Amino acid sequence: MTPHPRVPLVLVSGLAAEGNDELAELLRRAGPGVAVVHHDLRQIGSGIVRRRIRLGPRDQLTALELAHGCVNCTLREDLLPLLRRLARLPEVDRIVLRLDEAMEPEPVSWAIANVLVGDRPVSDDVEIEAVFTTVDRAAWLADASGDELLLERGLLGSPEDERSVAQVALAQVEFADVLVLAGEVPDAWCAAKTAAVLDRVAPSVPRVVLKGANAGLLFAAVPAESRRGEVIDLHGALLRGQPPLHADCGIEVLTFTSQRPFHPERLHEAIDTLLGGVIRTRGRAWVASQPDIAFWLESAGGGLAIGHAGPWLTSPDGPDWAEVSPERRTLASLRWHPVHGDRAQELVVVTDLVAPREIEDALHAALLTDAELAEGEAAWRSYPDPFGEWHEDPCEAIETDDEDEERHVNAANRKEEPQ
Repeated sequence: MTPHPRVPLVLVSGLAAEGNDELAELLRRAGPGVAVVHHDLRQIGSGIVRRRIRLGPRDQLTALELAHGCVNCTLREDLLPLLRRLARLPEVDRIVLRLDEAMEPEPVSWAIANVLVGDRPVSDDVEIEAVFTTVDRAAWLADASGDELLLERGLLGSPEDERSVAQVALAQVEFADVLVLAGEVPDAWCAAKTAAVLDRVAPSVPRVVLKGANAGLLFAAVPAESRRGEVIDLHGALLRGQPPLHADCGIEVLTFTSQRPFHPERLHEAIDTLLGGVIRTRGRAWVASQPDIAFWLESAGGGLAIGHAGPWLTSPDGPDWAEVSPERRTLASLRWHPVHGDRAQELVVVTDLVAPREIEDALHAALLTDAELAEGEAAWRSYPDPFGEWHEDPCEAIETDDEDEERHVNAANRKEEPQ
């Protein structure tokens, strides 16, 4: 049992630095007991993170030297222990975590609930009240559909960070409880197209204009069914809410499903179609050469990540049905195959400059033919596989806190690149 009430925690994310600052300040002014925390990662390549804490009249800026310059180490070595300390101060009644522009709120939320500080996670001390993501109305559409890297923008989560701006922009929006629209609208077309994209990548997330807003309005906009930091099940539903199925400003949604595996080489070739004229791809893939592993595939603008979503339920080392979420059990039951179990292709693609039919045809062509399917699993495993093996995060297990307890990182929720 928690010996004290948990302190509400608000996460502020987004690529718009000015909007994030304005929103954090608005929330800070809501009461004298609001603490605002911001870790600036602009010098993380040198192992330096600048931490700012504001609480009442206190405004403290500290330069932290990290053993490893990355977001994971910032979380482990400073942020999580800091949240616990702040939550135990009697004068603190809410914490606002103003995330660096390069940070995504989902892995931070996961760490709060799962990474051990001492012998307990920090979720024993804080409770995520809301995740607000700012959207720069003049720049977000170009960010979400482009191929610029964080490195080129001067935004990095670590020296080895290869993410694109689009990947971060979309991940921040998709995890939000409320989207806070910042800045001015450049023209009607940009506003309409931005709205069309947001309607399809975050269909259930309300939007509030930052200008003229107050904390009460923002918190009132959080829907009762919001996730409030709940990390997605990679084997759950791919979209929260119902996106429009019609085309709007050239933006459309394609749902691709199949109960036969992809040929690894043909899938590798087909992936090119997901990098041109596509805003977003998310979903699970069943690849014949690695039949026991669920691939997690994401594209955003010109960026692509292929990750490991763990074994299928029907895999030899798959989880027991009782160990997985009710949502996963329901979805698996609906598509269960007498031979292949829950293995299936499930991808959602938000298109822009390409017809959905072209992508659908390319993905269908990457599936095994009837003759290949008849060869069986033993033959599939021998197919040349350009996806290779999976690598581990070198920071996956590092003892860093003052009680020398190992911190844990969930590999299933990390978007890994194949070697």
